[in-house]
Amino acid sequence: MIITRTMVSGHLIRPTANVIRSSLPSVTTTSMSFFSTNLNENNMSDIHEHHPQPPQQWATFHGKIPVLQTDTNIASDIATESATTSHHRPMPNATTNQNFYGERPRVSLLMELKDRVGILHEVLKYFWKYDLNVSRIESRPVQRHKNPWRHEKDDQAVFDFYLDFDGTLNDPAAKKLLRDLAPLTEKLLVLDEKDVHWFPRHVSELDLIAHRTLDAGVDLESDHPGFNDSEYRDRRGELARNAIQHRWDQPIPKIDYTKEEIQTWSAVWDRMEPLWKEYACKEYLHSLQLFKEHCGYSRNNIPQQQDISAFLKERTNFEMRPVAGLLSSRDFLNGLAFRVFFSTQYIRHHSQPLYTPEPDICHELLGHAPMFADRDFADFSQEIGLASLGASDEDVQKLAHCYWFSVEFGLCREGGKNKAYGAGLLSSFGELEYACSPEHPGAENPPEIKDWDPEVAASQEFPITTYQPTYFLASSLGDAKLRMREYCERLQRPFFALHNAQTNSVFIDRPVRRTKGAP
Repeated sequence: MIITRTMVSGHLIRPTANVIRSSLPSVTTTSMSFFSTNLNENNMSDIHEHHPQPPQQWATFHGKIPVLQTDTNIASDIATESATTSHHRPMPNATTNQNFYGERPRVSLLMELKDRVGILHEVLKYFWKYDLNVSRIESRPVQRHKNPWRHEKDDQAVFDFYLDFDGTLNDPAAKKLLRDLAPLTEKLLVLDEKDVHWFPRHVSELDLIAHRTLDAGVDLESDHPGFNDSEYRDRRGELARNAIQHRWDQPIPKIDYTKEEIQTWSAVWDRMEPLWKEYACKEYLHSLQLFKEHCGYSRNNIPQQQDISAFLKERTNFEMRPVAGLLSSRDFLNGLAFRVFFSTQYIRHHSQPLYTPEPDICHELLGHAPMFADRDFADFSQEIGLASLGASDEDVQKLAHCYWFSVEFGLCREGGKNKAYGAGLLSSFGELEYACSPEHPGAENPPEIKDWDPEVAASQEFPITTYQPTYFLASSLGDAKLRMREYCERLQRPFFALHNAQTNSVFIDRPVRRTKGAP
Protein backbone atom coordinates (compact mmCIF):
# COMPACT_ATOMS: atom_id res chain seq x y z
CA MET A 1 0.00 0.00 0.00
CA ILE A 2 1.29 3.45 -0.73
CA ILE A 3 2.82 5.34 2.05
CA THR A 4 4.19 8.80 2.46
CA ARG A 5 7.40 10.08 0.89
CA THR A 6 6.38 8.93 -2.61
CA MET A 7 6.76 5.29 -1.68
CA VAL A 8 4.40 2.35 -1.62
CA SER A 9 4.45 0.20 1.38
CA GLY A 10 4.34 -3.51 1.54
CA HIS A 11 0.92 -2.61 0.19
CA LEU A 12 -0.63 0.77 0.05
CA ILE A 13 -2.31 1.98 3.17
CA ARG A 14 -2.10 4.89 5.46
CA PRO A 15 -3.34 5.79 8.91
CA THR A 16 -6.68 7.47 9.35
CA ALA A 17 -8.61 8.30 12.43
CA ASN A 18 -10.24 4.89 12.17
CA VAL A 19 -8.02 2.32 10.41
CA ILE A 20 -6.74 2.06 7.92
CA ARG A 21 0.36 0.95 -23.86
CA SER A 22 0.35 2.93 -45.42
CA SER A 23 1.10 0.04 -47.33
CA LEU A 24 3.70 -0.76 -44.85
CA PRO A 25 1.52 -0.77 -41.78
CA SER A 26 2.74 -0.19 -38.26
CA VAL A 27 3.32 -3.61 -36.75
CA THR A 28 3.72 -4.76 -33.19
CA THR A 29 4.07 -8.53 -33.09
CA THR A 30 5.84 -10.02 -30.13
CA SER A 31 6.14 -13.65 -29.32
CA MET A 32 3.63 -14.12 -26.49
CA SER A 33 2.83 -10.39 -26.62
CA PHE A 34 -0.52 -8.71 -26.27
CA PHE A 35 0.37 -5.04 -26.22
CA SER A 36 2.91 -2.56 -27.57
CA THR A 37 6.06 -1.59 -25.75
CA ASN A 38 6.27 2.06 -26.78
CA LEU A 39 10.03 2.39 -27.00
CA ASN A 40 11.78 5.59 -26.08
CA GLU A 41 13.07 7.70 -28.95
CA ASN A 42 16.65 6.91 -27.96
CA ASN A 43 17.01 3.24 -27.13
CA MET A 44 20.78 3.15 -27.53
CA SER A 45 21.99 4.91 -24.43
CA ASP A 46 20.88 5.65 -20.95
CA ILE A 47 22.39 8.76 -19.43
CA HIS A 48 21.36 10.10 -16.05
CA GLU A 49 22.28 13.33 -14.35
CA HIS A 50 23.31 11.80 -11.08
CA HIS A 51 24.78 8.54 -12.36
CA PRO A 52 26.18 9.23 -15.86
CA GLN A 53 27.18 6.19 -17.89
CA PRO A 54 30.43 6.13 -19.90
CA PRO A 55 29.93 7.03 -23.57
CA GLN A 56 29.15 4.01 -25.73
CA GLN A 57 31.66 3.17 -28.42
CA TRP A 58 30.84 2.56 -32.08
CA ALA A 59 32.47 0.01 -34.37
CA THR A 60 31.50 -1.43 -37.73
CA PHE A 61 30.42 -4.95 -38.59
CA HIS A 62 32.17 -6.17 -41.79
CA GLY A 63 33.28 -2.57 -42.30
CA LYS A 64 29.71 -1.45 -43.12
CA ILE A 65 27.16 -1.80 -40.34
CA PRO A 66 27.47 0.45 -37.25
CA VAL A 67 27.46 -1.57 -34.04
CA LEU A 68 27.18 -0.26 -30.48
CA GLN A 69 29.84 -1.92 -28.35
CA THR A 70 29.05 -3.18 -24.86
CA ASP A 71 30.91 -1.48 -22.03
CA THR A 72 32.56 -4.36 -20.22
CA ASN A 73 33.02 -2.25 -17.10
CA ILE A 74 29.29 -1.99 -16.45
CA ALA A 75 27.81 -4.44 -14.02
CA SER A 76 27.43 -7.88 -15.51
CA ASP A 77 24.44 -10.17 -15.86
CA ILE A 78 22.34 -12.02 -13.37
CA ALA A 79 25.01 -14.57 -12.57
CA THR A 80 27.00 -11.89 -10.72
CA GLU A 81 24.02 -9.77 -9.66
CA SER A 82 22.84 -12.32 -7.15
CA ALA A 83 25.14 -15.32 -7.15
CA THR A 84 24.16 -16.08 -3.59
CA THR A 85 20.70 -17.22 -4.68
CA SER A 86 21.57 -18.83 -8.01
CA HIS A 87 20.66 -22.23 -6.59
CA HIS A 88 17.04 -21.09 -6.47
CA ARG A 89 16.79 -20.33 -10.20
CA PRO A 90 15.96 -22.64 -13.10
CA MET A 91 19.15 -24.15 -14.47
CA PRO A 92 20.41 -23.18 -17.94
CA ASN A 93 19.71 -25.63 -20.75
CA ALA A 94 23.01 -26.59 -22.37
CA THR A 95 21.30 -28.43 -25.21
CA THR A 96 19.26 -25.44 -26.43
CA ASN A 97 21.72 -22.72 -25.29
CA GLN A 98 19.09 -21.16 -23.04
CA ASN A 99 19.76 -18.93 -20.07
CA PHE A 100 18.45 -19.29 -16.52
CA TYR A 101 15.01 -18.14 -17.63
CA GLY A 102 14.63 -20.54 -20.57
CA GLU A 103 15.55 -17.88 -23.14
CA ARG A 104 18.02 -18.06 -26.02
CA PRO A 105 20.48 -15.22 -26.66
CA ARG A 106 18.95 -12.45 -28.78
CA VAL A 107 20.21 -9.77 -31.14
CA SER A 108 18.30 -6.49 -31.40
CA LEU A 109 18.27 -4.55 -34.68
CA LEU A 110 17.01 -1.14 -35.75
CA MET A 111 16.29 -0.95 -39.48
CA GLU A 112 15.14 2.14 -41.39
CA LEU A 113 13.06 1.12 -44.40
CA LYS A 114 11.36 3.17 -47.12
CA ASP A 115 7.67 2.50 -47.49
CA ARG A 116 7.13 0.49 -50.66
CA VAL A 117 5.14 -2.60 -51.54
CA GLY A 118 6.87 -5.82 -50.51
CA ILE A 119 9.77 -4.31 -48.56
CA LEU A 120 8.97 -6.15 -45.33
CA HIS A 121 8.71 -9.45 -47.23
CA GLU A 122 12.12 -8.80 -48.80
CA VAL A 123 13.62 -8.32 -45.36
CA LEU A 124 11.96 -11.25 -43.62
CA LYS A 125 12.83 -13.76 -46.36
CA TYR A 126 16.46 -13.60 -45.23
CA PHE A 127 15.50 -14.72 -41.73
CA TRP A 128 13.74 -17.69 -43.32
CA LYS A 129 16.75 -18.28 -45.60
CA TYR A 130 19.17 -18.49 -42.68
CA ASP A 131 16.72 -20.22 -40.33
CA LEU A 132 16.76 -17.43 -37.74
CA ASN A 133 13.76 -17.07 -35.44
CA VAL A 134 12.28 -13.58 -35.14
CA SER A 135 10.92 -13.02 -31.63
CA ARG A 136 9.74 -9.41 -32.00
CA ILE A 137 8.92 -6.85 -34.70
CA GLU A 138 7.81 -3.35 -33.86
CA SER A 139 7.50 -0.46 -36.30
CA ARG A 140 6.81 3.24 -36.21
CA PRO A 141 6.96 6.03 -38.80
CA VAL A 142 10.03 8.23 -38.85
CA GLN A 143 9.18 11.86 -38.24
CA ARG A 144 11.03 14.01 -40.80
CA HIS A 145 10.88 17.71 -41.51
CA LYS A 146 9.61 18.69 -44.94
CA ASN A 147 12.33 19.78 -47.39
CA PRO A 148 10.94 22.59 -49.59
CA TRP A 149 13.62 21.92 -52.25
CA ARG A 150 12.78 18.22 -52.55
CA HIS A 151 10.30 17.07 -55.21
CA GLU A 152 7.10 15.73 -53.66
CA LYS A 153 7.55 12.27 -55.21
CA ASP A 154 10.86 11.93 -53.33
CA ASP A 155 9.14 12.43 -49.99
CA GLN A 156 8.65 8.71 -49.47
CA ALA A 157 7.48 7.58 -46.04
CA VAL A 158 10.16 5.92 -43.91
CA PHE A 159 9.62 3.48 -41.04
CA ASP A 160 11.89 2.38 -38.21
CA PHE A 161 11.66 -1.35 -37.50
CA TYR A 162 12.83 -2.72 -34.17
CA LEU A 163 13.46 -6.43 -34.55
CA ASP A 164 14.85 -9.15 -32.29
CA PHE A 165 16.03 -12.56 -33.43
CA ASP A 166 17.48 -15.55 -31.60
CA GLY A 167 21.26 -15.91 -31.81
CA THR A 168 24.44 -13.89 -31.37
CA LEU A 169 26.59 -11.75 -33.65
CA ASN A 170 29.15 -14.56 -33.68
CA ASP A 171 26.74 -16.98 -35.36
CA PRO A 172 27.66 -17.53 -39.06
CA ALA A 173 23.98 -17.28 -40.00
CA ALA A 174 23.68 -13.90 -38.23
CA LYS A 175 26.73 -12.57 -40.05
CA LYS A 176 25.27 -13.59 -43.42
CA LEU A 177 21.91 -12.07 -42.47
CA LEU A 178 23.40 -8.66 -41.62
CA ARG A 179 25.45 -8.70 -44.83
CA ASP A 180 22.32 -9.31 -46.94
CA LEU A 181 20.12 -6.82 -45.06
CA ALA A 182 22.49 -3.85 -45.39
CA PRO A 183 21.68 -3.04 -49.07
CA LEU A 184 17.93 -3.07 -48.33
CA THR A 185 17.97 -0.55 -45.49
CA GLU A 186 18.50 3.18 -45.13
CA LYS A 187 20.00 2.49 -41.72
CA LEU A 188 20.87 -0.76 -39.94
CA LEU A 189 21.99 -0.68 -36.31
CA VAL A 190 22.74 -3.45 -33.86
CA LEU A 191 21.46 -2.13 -30.54
CA ASP A 192 23.35 -2.49 -27.32
CA GLU A 193 21.61 -3.88 -24.24
CA LYS A 194 19.83 -1.16 -22.31
CA ASP A 195 20.66 -0.51 -18.66
CA VAL A 196 17.51 -0.63 -16.52
CA HIS A 197 16.54 -0.72 -12.88
CA TRP A 198 17.03 -4.15 -11.36
CA PHE A 199 13.91 -6.30 -11.34
CA PRO A 200 13.22 -9.96 -10.52
CA ARG A 201 13.13 -12.37 -13.46
CA HIS A 202 12.10 -15.45 -11.48
CA VAL A 203 9.88 -15.69 -8.42
CA SER A 204 12.89 -16.90 -6.40
CA GLU A 205 14.47 -13.47 -6.80
CA LEU A 206 11.74 -11.99 -4.62
CA ASP A 207 13.88 -13.37 -1.80
CA LEU A 208 16.38 -10.60 -2.65
CA ILE A 209 13.92 -7.78 -2.02
CA ALA A 210 11.51 -9.12 0.60
CA HIS A 211 13.82 -8.05 3.42
CA ARG A 212 14.32 -4.47 2.13
CA THR A 213 11.70 -2.97 4.43
CA LEU A 214 11.53 0.78 4.99
CA ASP A 215 10.03 0.91 8.45
CA ALA A 216 7.36 -0.61 10.67
CA GLY A 217 7.96 -4.25 11.55
CA VAL A 218 9.96 -3.95 14.79
CA ASP A 219 10.66 -0.22 14.74
CA LEU A 220 7.71 1.68 16.19
CA GLU A 221 7.25 5.43 16.33
CA SER A 222 6.83 7.04 19.74
CA ASP A 223 3.15 7.76 19.05
CA HIS A 224 2.39 4.13 18.19
CA PRO A 225 -0.14 2.62 20.64
CA GLY A 226 2.26 -0.27 21.32
CA PHE A 227 5.44 1.81 21.73
CA ASN A 228 5.68 1.32 25.47
CA ASP A 229 4.42 -2.29 25.48
CA SER A 230 7.53 -4.49 25.63
CA GLU A 231 5.51 -7.70 25.21
CA TYR A 232 3.88 -6.32 22.05
CA ARG A 233 7.25 -5.17 20.68
CA ASP A 234 8.76 -8.60 21.34
CA ARG A 235 5.85 -10.20 19.48
CA ARG A 236 6.38 -7.88 16.52
CA GLY A 237 10.08 -8.77 16.53
CA GLU A 238 9.28 -12.50 16.49
CA LEU A 239 6.91 -12.16 13.52
CA ALA A 240 9.37 -9.92 11.66
CA ARG A 241 12.15 -12.51 12.04
CA ASN A 242 9.84 -15.25 10.74
CA ALA A 243 9.00 -13.14 7.67
CA ILE A 244 12.65 -12.31 6.97
CA GLN A 245 13.60 -16.00 7.11
CA HIS A 246 10.83 -17.05 4.69
CA ARG A 247 11.86 -18.29 1.24
CA TRP A 248 9.86 -18.45 -1.97
CA ASP A 249 9.62 -22.26 -2.14
CA GLN A 250 8.60 -22.78 1.48
CA PRO A 251 5.11 -22.93 2.97
CA ILE A 252 4.20 -20.03 5.22
CA PRO A 253 4.64 -21.17 8.84
CA LYS A 254 1.56 -21.33 11.03
CA ILE A 255 1.19 -18.59 13.61
CA ASP A 256 -0.41 -19.31 16.96
CA TYR A 257 -2.27 -16.09 17.61
CA THR A 258 -2.87 -15.18 21.22
CA LYS A 259 -6.25 -14.69 22.87
CA GLU A 260 -5.59 -10.95 23.00
CA GLU A 261 -4.78 -10.83 19.26
CA ILE A 262 -7.96 -12.77 18.42
CA GLN A 263 -10.02 -10.35 20.51
CA THR A 264 -8.56 -7.45 18.54
CA TRP A 265 -9.43 -9.23 15.28
CA SER A 266 -12.97 -9.85 16.54
CA ALA A 267 -13.48 -6.18 17.40
CA VAL A 268 -12.53 -5.14 13.88
CA TRP A 269 -14.68 -7.90 12.33
CA ASP A 270 -17.75 -6.93 14.33
CA ARG A 271 -17.43 -3.26 13.38
CA MET A 272 -16.82 -3.96 9.67
CA GLU A 273 -19.26 -6.80 8.93
CA PRO A 274 -22.49 -4.75 8.68
CA LEU A 275 -20.68 -2.13 6.61
CA TRP A 276 -19.40 -4.74 4.14
CA LYS A 277 -22.95 -5.91 3.54
CA GLU A 278 -24.00 -2.37 2.69
CA TYR A 279 -21.00 -0.85 0.93
CA ALA A 280 -18.65 -3.62 -0.34
CA CYS A 281 -18.75 -4.64 -4.01
CA LYS A 282 -20.36 -7.97 -4.92
CA GLU A 283 -16.98 -9.49 -5.84
CA TYR A 284 -15.72 -8.85 -2.34
CA LEU A 285 -18.80 -10.31 -0.69
CA HIS A 286 -18.65 -13.43 -2.87
CA SER A 287 -14.96 -13.96 -2.11
CA LEU A 288 -15.44 -13.34 1.62
CA GLN A 289 -18.04 -16.12 1.72
CA LEU A 290 -15.59 -18.45 -0.05
CA PHE A 291 -12.93 -17.52 2.49
CA LYS A 292 -15.30 -18.39 5.32
CA GLU A 293 -15.87 -21.80 3.75
CA HIS A 294 -12.29 -22.62 2.71
CA CYS A 295 -9.83 -20.45 4.66
CA GLY A 296 -11.19 -20.37 8.19
CA TYR A 297 -12.46 -16.79 8.13
CA SER A 298 -14.64 -15.96 11.14
CA ARG A 299 -14.86 -13.38 13.89
CA ASN A 300 -13.29 -15.81 16.35
CA ASN A 301 -10.40 -17.03 14.23
CA ILE A 302 -7.50 -15.26 12.53
CA PRO A 303 -6.95 -17.24 9.31
CA GLN A 304 -3.53 -18.57 8.41
CA GLN A 305 -1.80 -16.96 5.43
CA GLN A 306 -0.75 -20.38 4.11
CA ASP A 307 -4.40 -21.48 3.88
CA ILE A 308 -5.31 -18.23 2.10
CA SER A 309 -2.32 -18.50 -0.24
CA ALA A 310 -3.15 -22.11 -1.18
CA PHE A 311 -6.78 -21.19 -1.92
CA LEU A 312 -5.81 -18.14 -4.01
CA LYS A 313 -3.20 -20.18 -5.90
CA GLU A 314 -5.89 -22.65 -6.93
CA ARG A 315 -8.46 -19.99 -7.82
CA THR A 316 -6.55 -17.09 -9.49
CA ASN A 317 -2.87 -18.17 -9.25
CA PHE A 318 -2.18 -15.43 -6.70
CA GLU A 319 -0.33 -16.10 -3.49
CA MET A 320 0.59 -14.42 -0.24
CA ARG A 321 4.12 -13.86 1.00
CA PRO A 322 4.97 -12.67 4.51
CA VAL A 323 6.96 -9.45 4.88
CA ALA A 324 8.37 -7.82 7.99
CA GLY A 325 7.21 -4.29 7.19
CA LEU A 326 6.74 -1.69 4.50
CA LEU A 327 8.49 -2.08 1.13
CA SER A 328 9.35 0.57 -1.45
CA SER A 329 6.88 1.13 -4.26
CA ARG A 330 9.19 -0.58 -6.77
CA ASP A 331 9.82 -3.70 -4.69
CA PHE A 332 6.17 -4.13 -3.69
CA LEU A 333 4.81 -3.63 -7.24
CA ASN A 334 7.49 -5.96 -8.67
CA GLY A 335 6.00 -8.72 -6.52
CA LEU A 336 2.57 -8.22 -8.08
CA ALA A 337 4.12 -9.01 -11.51
CA PHE A 338 4.49 -12.59 -10.22
CA ARG A 339 1.01 -12.53 -8.68
CA VAL A 340 2.58 -12.37 -5.24
CA PHE A 341 1.17 -10.11 -2.55
CA PHE A 342 3.55 -9.08 0.22
CA SER A 343 1.59 -9.23 3.46
CA THR A 344 2.43 -8.29 7.02
CA GLN A 345 1.65 -10.76 9.82
CA TYR A 346 1.40 -8.59 12.93
CA ILE A 347 -1.81 -7.12 14.28
CA ARG A 348 -2.55 -3.68 15.69
CA HIS A 349 -2.24 -2.99 19.40
CA HIS A 350 -5.13 -4.29 21.50
CA SER A 351 -5.61 -0.95 23.27
CA GLN A 352 -6.96 0.64 20.08
CA PRO A 353 -8.43 -2.19 17.98
CA LEU A 354 -10.12 0.19 15.52
CA TYR A 355 -6.95 2.13 14.75
CA THR A 356 -3.60 1.26 13.18
CA PRO A 357 -0.80 3.58 12.03
CA GLU A 358 0.47 0.96 9.55
CA PRO A 359 -0.97 -1.95 7.56
CA ASP A 360 -1.55 -5.02 9.71
CA ILE A 361 -3.26 -8.38 9.18
CA CYS A 362 -6.70 -6.83 9.61
CA HIS A 363 -5.97 -4.61 6.61
CA GLU A 364 -4.23 -7.39 4.66
CA LEU A 365 -6.61 -10.27 5.31
CA LEU A 366 -9.91 -8.40 5.58
CA GLY A 367 -9.17 -5.70 2.98
CA HIS A 368 -6.83 -7.14 0.36
CA ALA A 369 -6.90 -10.94 0.40
CA PRO A 370 -10.56 -11.58 -0.58
CA MET A 371 -10.28 -9.34 -3.64
CA PHE A 372 -7.40 -11.43 -5.03
CA ALA A 373 -9.86 -14.31 -5.39
CA ASP A 374 -11.56 -12.32 -8.18
CA ARG A 375 -9.97 -12.89 -11.60
CA ASP A 376 -10.46 -9.34 -12.91
CA PHE A 377 -9.00 -7.81 -9.78
CA ALA A 378 -6.06 -10.23 -9.73
CA ASP A 379 -5.30 -9.50 -13.41
CA PHE A 380 -5.67 -5.77 -12.76
CA SER A 381 -3.11 -5.93 -9.94
CA GLN A 382 -0.66 -7.90 -12.08
CA GLU A 383 -0.96 -5.33 -14.91
CA ILE A 384 0.42 -2.70 -12.54
CA GLY A 385 3.17 -5.06 -11.38
CA LEU A 386 4.35 -5.98 -14.87
CA ALA A 387 4.44 -2.31 -15.88
CA SER A 388 6.70 -1.57 -12.89
CA LEU A 389 9.48 -3.99 -13.95
CA GLY A 390 12.56 -1.99 -14.98
CA ALA A 391 10.47 1.20 -15.08
CA SER A 392 11.86 4.65 -14.37
CA ASP A 393 11.42 6.14 -10.92
CA GLU A 394 8.91 8.59 -12.38
CA ASP A 395 6.79 5.82 -13.89
CA VAL A 396 6.93 3.75 -10.71
CA GLN A 397 5.54 6.73 -8.83
CA LYS A 398 2.73 7.08 -11.40
CA LEU A 399 1.91 3.39 -11.04
CA ALA A 400 1.96 3.70 -7.26
CA HIS A 401 -0.58 6.52 -7.46
CA CYS A 402 -2.77 4.37 -9.72
CA TYR A 403 -2.50 1.59 -7.15
CA TRP A 404 -3.47 3.93 -4.34
CA PHE A 405 -6.62 5.15 -6.08
CA SER A 406 -7.71 1.66 -7.15
CA VAL A 407 -6.42 -1.30 -5.14
CA GLU A 408 -6.43 0.77 -1.95
CA PHE A 409 -9.24 3.29 -2.35
CA GLY A 410 -11.09 2.27 -5.53
CA LEU A 411 -14.85 2.51 -6.02
CA CYS A 412 -17.04 0.81 -8.62
CA ARG A 413 -20.65 1.38 -9.69
CA GLU A 414 -23.09 -1.38 -8.84
CA GLY A 415 -26.88 -1.25 -8.98
CA GLY A 416 -26.87 2.53 -9.16
CA LYS A 417 -24.75 2.82 -6.01
CA ASN A 418 -21.07 3.38 -5.27
CA LYS A 419 -19.41 0.29 -3.83
CA ALA A 420 -15.88 -0.20 -2.50
CA TYR A 421 -13.27 -2.59 -3.86
CA GLY A 422 -10.20 -0.88 -2.38
CA ALA A 423 -8.65 -2.47 0.72
CA GLY A 424 -8.07 0.86 2.47
CA LEU A 425 -11.84 1.32 2.47
CA LEU A 426 -12.80 -2.29 3.17
CA SER A 427 -10.72 -2.27 6.36
CA SER A 428 -11.72 1.20 7.64
CA PHE A 429 -15.22 1.53 9.08
CA GLY A 430 -15.17 5.33 9.06
CA GLU A 431 -13.82 5.92 5.58
CA LEU A 432 -15.89 3.13 4.01
CA GLU A 433 -19.08 4.87 5.05
CA TYR A 434 -17.69 8.32 4.19
CA ALA A 435 -16.76 7.23 0.65
CA CYS A 436 -19.88 5.20 -0.19
CA SER A 437 -22.76 6.66 1.77
CA PRO A 438 -24.76 9.46 0.04
CA GLU A 439 -24.46 11.46 3.28
CA HIS A 440 -20.63 11.08 3.47
CA PRO A 441 -20.47 11.25 7.28
CA GLY A 442 -17.22 11.83 9.16
CA ALA A 443 -15.84 14.90 7.42
CA GLU A 444 -16.81 18.50 6.90
CA ASN A 445 -16.92 18.33 3.09
CA PRO A 446 -18.04 15.49 0.80
CA PRO A 447 -15.37 13.87 -1.36
CA GLU A 448 -14.90 14.53 -5.08
CA ILE A 449 -15.64 11.38 -7.06
CA LYS A 450 -14.01 11.17 -10.50
CA ASP A 451 -14.44 8.62 -13.28
CA TRP A 452 -11.64 6.05 -13.19
CA ASP A 453 -8.89 7.33 -15.47
CA PRO A 454 -5.36 6.06 -14.70
CA GLU A 455 -3.86 9.02 -16.59
CA VAL A 456 -5.50 11.39 -14.13
CA ALA A 457 -4.97 9.18 -11.08
CA ALA A 458 -1.24 8.89 -11.86
CA SER A 459 -0.75 12.60 -11.11
CA GLN A 460 -3.43 13.03 -8.42
CA GLU A 461 -1.99 13.93 -5.04
CA PHE A 462 -3.41 12.44 -1.85
CA PRO A 463 -3.18 12.86 1.92
CA ILE A 464 -2.06 10.01 4.19
CA THR A 465 -3.45 11.05 7.56
CA THR A 466 -7.04 12.02 6.68
CA TYR A 467 -9.90 10.70 4.62
CA GLN A 468 -9.29 10.96 0.89
CA PRO A 469 -10.77 14.12 -0.64
CA THR A 470 -10.85 12.38 -4.04
CA TYR A 471 -11.94 8.90 -5.11
CA PHE A 472 -12.02 7.29 -8.55
CA LEU A 473 -15.12 5.38 -9.68
CA ALA A 474 -14.99 2.56 -12.27
CA SER A 475 -18.08 1.19 -13.99
CA SER A 476 -16.90 -2.33 -13.07
CA LEU A 477 -13.75 -4.22 -12.11
CA GLY A 478 -13.46 -5.43 -15.72
CA ASP A 479 -13.58 -1.83 -16.92
CA ALA A 480 -10.95 -0.81 -14.34
CA LYS A 481 -8.66 -3.58 -15.60
CA LEU A 482 -9.01 -2.65 -19.28
CA ARG A 483 -8.37 1.03 -18.62
CA MET A 484 -5.29 0.18 -16.57
CA ARG A 485 -3.99 -2.08 -19.34
CA GLU A 486 -4.48 0.68 -21.91
CA TYR A 487 -2.59 3.10 -19.66
CA CYS A 488 0.30 0.68 -19.20
CA GLU A 489 0.51 0.25 -22.99
CA ARG A 490 1.09 4.00 -23.34
CA LEU A 491 3.94 4.14 -20.82
CA GLN A 492 7.44 4.56 -22.26
CA ARG A 493 8.56 1.17 -21.07
CA PRO A 494 12.11 -0.16 -21.56
CA PHE A 495 10.76 -3.55 -22.62
CA PHE A 496 7.61 -5.65 -22.76
CA ALA A 497 7.22 -8.13 -19.93
CA LEU A 498 4.99 -11.19 -19.70
CA HIS A 499 4.68 -13.53 -16.76
CA ASN A 500 5.02 -17.25 -17.57
CA ALA A 501 2.87 -18.98 -14.98
CA GLN A 502 4.35 -22.42 -15.71
CA THR A 503 7.93 -21.41 -14.89
CA ASN A 504 7.00 -18.49 -12.61
CA SER A 505 9.45 -16.34 -14.54
CA VAL A 506 9.15 -13.16 -16.58
CA PHE A 507 9.65 -13.12 -20.37
CA ILE A 508 11.07 -9.86 -21.70
CA ASP A 509 11.14 -9.03 -25.40
CA ARG A 510 14.65 -7.55 -25.66
CA PRO A 511 18.02 -7.94 -23.96
CA VAL A 512 18.63 -5.59 -21.04
CA ARG A 513 21.17 -5.24 -18.23
CA ARG A 514 19.73 -5.02 -14.73
CA THR A 515 22.37 -2.74 -13.30
CA LYS A 516 20.59 -0.03 -11.30
CA GLY A 517 19.76 -0.67 -7.69
CA ALA A 518 20.65 -4.36 -7.72
CA PRO A 519 20.05 -6.00 -4.31
